[in-house]
Amino acid sequence: MTKPTFADAPELAGVQLVTPAGLDTPSPAFKIISWNLLRRVGAAIEDVIALIEQESPDLLLMQEATRAIGFLKERVGGHYAWAPLPGRIHGLAMWSPTPFPSPPRTVTLPSGAVVHRVCQVVDLGTFGIANVHLSHGQMLNRRQLRRIVTGLPPRAAVLGDYNIVGPAMVPGFRDIGPRRPTHSMIEVLPLRLDRCIARGLVCRESAVLPRGPSDHRPIVVHLCPEPESPAPLRGMAAAAERLRRASARARIGLRDPSR
Repeated sequence: MTKPTFADAPELAGVQLVTPAGLDTPSPAFKIISWNLLRRVGAAIEDVIALIEQESPDLLLMQEATRAIGFLKERVGGHYAWAPLPGRIHGLAMWSPTPFPSPPRTVTLPSGAVVHRVCQVVDLGTFGIANVHLSHGQMLNRRQLRRIVTGLPPRAAVLGDYNIVGPAMVPGFRDIGPRRPTHSMIEVLPLRLDRCIARGLVCRESAVLPRGPSDHRPIVVHLCPEPESPAPLRGMAAAAERLRRASARARIGLRDPSR
């Protein structure tokens, strides 16, 4: 029986697009895809190449990537970084068509009794990205998230396989990824395990892509920095604003004899 590939799936099947309102002059967005490959029995390097050629991401994050995925550099070029889980044949990986502004680093996470977890972090200059494959324990994976965000810059996003059911509950971060299920437990119970939370960023579009041969569906987000708040008034401008407000309050008092 021939294993299905990502390219076999309909190009836009199951895609959900979300475009937030209020972005009058949007800045260029950075397209990021995250996909759990399901190590040796799921997506192979040919499936990852098909995804890259179809979607042209600015950054591709992978979970359960084996050593064989590292041949992406020879097959499609670009730049690749792999962080294997201790004692495992698979781990976290990043691929970019352009050089990383700084080498991705590996962060050790609080671990469970069986699997020792790490996180992969890259600083893109304008914001940081963390690539995660968290534990299944619902208290432990939230502890891991809190450990990750303490080392991220003010503008940052955390993407990957969360293995979380319910809200992530990370102060200061918003869940801005697609809201559709990305995984089916024993092909019955749909779960949204693959997510994106962010701080200081907005998501202009998000989607859940066709599943392909893995048991997880890739997610894609288009991120850009959140517009900065207007600078506070200073000096003469601040004094003029205080006078204007005082004058307005005085006029209200004259119109209302009961004051």
